[in-house]
Amino acid sequence: MTAKLKTAFKNARSIAPLYTSGPVALTPDGLKIVTCVGEDILYTEIASGNRICQFAGDTQSVTALCITPASSHLLVFTSSLSLRVFQLPTSSSPASKIVAPLRVIARAHEAPVHVCTSDPTSAYLASGSADGVVKVWDILRGYVTHVFKGHGGVVSAVTFNHPQDTSSLGQQQSMQLITASVDTRIRVFDLFGQSRATGKAAAVLEGHVSVPRGLDVSPDGKWLVSGGRDSVVLIWDLSPLLHAKSSQDSNKKGKDKAVAPTLVKTIPVLERIEAVRLIPADQEASSTASGLSTLRFSTGGESGVVKIWDAREGSVLFTLGQVQSRAFDDSEESRQIVDIIHVPSISTIVSVHADQNILFHSLSTQSLSRQLVGFNDEIVDITFLSPSLHTSPGAPLDTHLALATNSSLIRVYSRESLDARLLEGHTDIVLCLDKGSDGRFLVSGSKDRSARIWAPISSHKQISDWGYHCIGVCEGHAESVGAIAMSRNNLTSLELSNEDPSPFFMFTGTPTTKSVDSDEPVRCKSLVTLKAHDKDINSLDVAPNNRLLVSGSQDRTAKVYQIEFSSGKSVSGSLKLLGTCKGHKRGVWTVRFGREERVLATGSGDKTVKLWNLDDFTCVKTFEGHTNSVLRVDFLNAGMQLVSSASDGLVKLWNVRDEECIATMDNHEDKVWALAVSTDERTIVSGAADSVVTFWEDCTEEEQKEKEKKRADLVLKEQDFLNYVSIHDYRKAMQLALAMEQPGRLLSLFKNVVTSSDFTASNSVLGDSAIDEVLRTIAGSDLTKLLKYVRDWNANAKTSFVAQSVLFAILKLRPADDVMKSFVDEVGMEAFENGNGFSASESISNVKGGTALKDVIDSLIPYTERHLSRMDRLLQESYMVDFILGEMDDGMFDGDDMDVDH
Repeated sequence: MTAKLKTAFKNARSIAPLYTSGPVALTPDGLKIVTCVGEDILYTEIASGNRICQFAGDTQSVTALCITPASSHLLVFTSSLSLRVFQLPTSSSPASKIVAPLRVIARAHEAPVHVCTSDPTSAYLASGSADGVVKVWDILRGYVTHVFKGHGGVVSAVTFNHPQDTSSLGQQQSMQLITASVDTRIRVFDLFGQSRATGKAAAVLEGHVSVPRGLDVSPDGKWLVSGGRDSVVLIWDLSPLLHAKSSQDSNKKGKDKAVAPTLVKTIPVLERIEAVRLIPADQEASSTASGLSTLRFSTGGESGVVKIWDAREGSVLFTLGQVQSRAFDDSEESRQIVDIIHVPSISTIVSVHADQNILFHSLSTQSLSRQLVGFNDEIVDITFLSPSLHTSPGAPLDTHLALATNSSLIRVYSRESLDARLLEGHTDIVLCLDKGSDGRFLVSGSKDRSARIWAPISSHKQISDWGYHCIGVCEGHAESVGAIAMSRNNLTSLELSNEDPSPFFMFTGTPTTKSVDSDEPVRCKSLVTLKAHDKDINSLDVAPNNRLLVSGSQDRTAKVYQIEFSSGKSVSGSLKLLGTCKGHKRGVWTVRFGREERVLATGSGDKTVKLWNLDDFTCVKTFEGHTNSVLRVDFLNAGMQLVSSASDGLVKLWNVRDEECIATMDNHEDKVWALAVSTDERTIVSGAADSVVTFWEDCTEEEQKEKEKKRADLVLKEQDFLNYVSIHDYRKAMQLALAMEQPGRLLSLFKNVVTSSDFTASNSVLGDSAIDEVLRTIAGSDLTKLLKYVRDWNANAKTSFVAQSVLFAILKLRPADDVMKSFVDEVGMEAFENGNGFSASESISNVKGGTALKDVIDSLIPYTERHLSRMDRLLQESYMVDFILGEMDDGMFDGDDMDVDH
């Protein structure tokens, strides 16, 4: 049975930049995250990776943001010194329009704000600026309630102390604000006590010798933990200050003694700390113990791992994440932690790293549960993977996606959740990727002059630690490995009984031996080295039967080789040149064998795709349509179709038989370097230099069903139109023609009425009283559409009479204000439907509606004047004809003259 040609692909989803730099915030339920991409503020659903909405910025970078504990508001400070208050959407469905702020305070501080937080009641916001000023805001009313000065420089951390459980302290509920600054001091302000009146701190804590970067308070308000760049964590007992407050409330006579929190413990952590978070113990533990024995906290800093500490012992209980194994090109600072977020509702620690990655660590399993890659940079190659086949032979295919970007780390994404893992091993940028025939194994080539073979992590390891590990290293190249190809059949006759087969050869321009799964990578052996081209090799591909290899080069040729490989007692391999494909005018960027037929497709810098016959290596077809270099090409539909991507940012679908482009997919703004087709050929994935990965889903059947449905609806409407005309129900006939957007049927209707009517014998303006009534009462949107049709009819001399008749009837039957109002209503309705309507949109609609009406009038006037001039000429010419005919009857040839002649 012949496969049906695919005609349409839709943009199903994209992997776009999620986080580039700046602050990060999570909703308390841990389901949604707010991140910054440049100057944009994004709101994303974590489980699916779908973007919910974008918040309106002010074209300046975001310096601080936070979400209220009630998940009601998002508070954002930018480098323009403004404070923007947004209401968080309650729905997870994607919004097409940008969310506008509820309130904007243009100059909230006199210097940039780097830290801010909301109190547990979601009523107040605290912000600390670079000039040492801390302000407390009433979120709902938008005014400042407190201003605290006296910090010795930039405010580096701020947190609220609002005790949730004060039974153990025997006091009334209170609220304190605790701040830290670059002067190394920590200050405690009583928001409803003496600090409110004097603006002075109730206590100043000295203990750090460098900038404190993290502050957190226990839920009962008794313990304060602080960590800084002096590589120590200090634990403070706040109960003396709280007891003093309680005593002051009960006995207001006399002066209170100066009581300050006490330093209980100093814990050296041996790394610069950027964030500290307390982890409350469970209720059972807290009920049986007291003091520091129930206190745990987490730290994150330059090492790039989260450490969970026991406060009483001062020791590390466990670590989350892995220490960087070696120094890469981005240096150690790229992996350090810049912030930690504790989400108690899902028992998760979230670490934000300087390399734009966000890691979710489960405290219950003490492992990585999810990783969000913030920014992929330029994407240079993509391939599908099926790691589940490693343990389950019947598992789904193409469940994961591997990306090579402008980095030494390979990204592997889950297609379902966009959960990602980073594969470490290469020491320079990875340039190319390929997979085995079943998608279990991955191979990569890099600028570090090596290729690596990757296999899924074995089943005995935790499910949450899914990923790939390196099982083989291929070295020996003198330059970067820019092309790589794996054998298309992973099983030989000798390996059919093996439950875990491995790829038995691959090409990097160099075949390699069979590798085995082990904890340490195997050093692969090169079997043959061949100088194939005079210039760089851009692409390699192995035929489906593993007998042919093709190489595409910058020397404008593609060469086909016969593979001779033996895996008996002594492994051997060689290549024999069969032919050269010549015809491209520029370098060949991509080569691909047909899966069903003996054909070869090549894409070149000359903007064309060529199809070659492998029997005589002649070009049989050339596909032209891209406006820049073709970078990737692949076959679809049993070789009946091709898909290609190019430097023009487009992905094109071609029919091979007629060399026709039948679909163009556009979602990229830069070169589309990467292209992959799923095993079932229902999904095409493209990756570009704009850091966007797009999933194109086959929607041919849906499109055909939609077209058939529209055709059937159109047939029914056309029959209804004829029925309405036959029974003289002109209102419904006109409304139906306008709804179908068929001006031709309206023109025929008006033409029949105008030409067949006797205006002298009828009191109707247009010649039919029923149509007059319709024109008098037609809705505003239909009226504007009809006037636009009249404008088009008026541009043609053959239909101008009908246009002028309808226009005369409209202006005769309806006042001018009514016609103007119809244009305003139409523009306002369109603005509302497009999501651009605001509370003050009436004046905007008036302006736009007047402009639309003016455009129609400006188009009508010149053609109307031309028709009037033509009618004047015809009228004058008719007078001349009448005069000549009159003279012929009894003027020039009268009887007297006839007698004289005789």
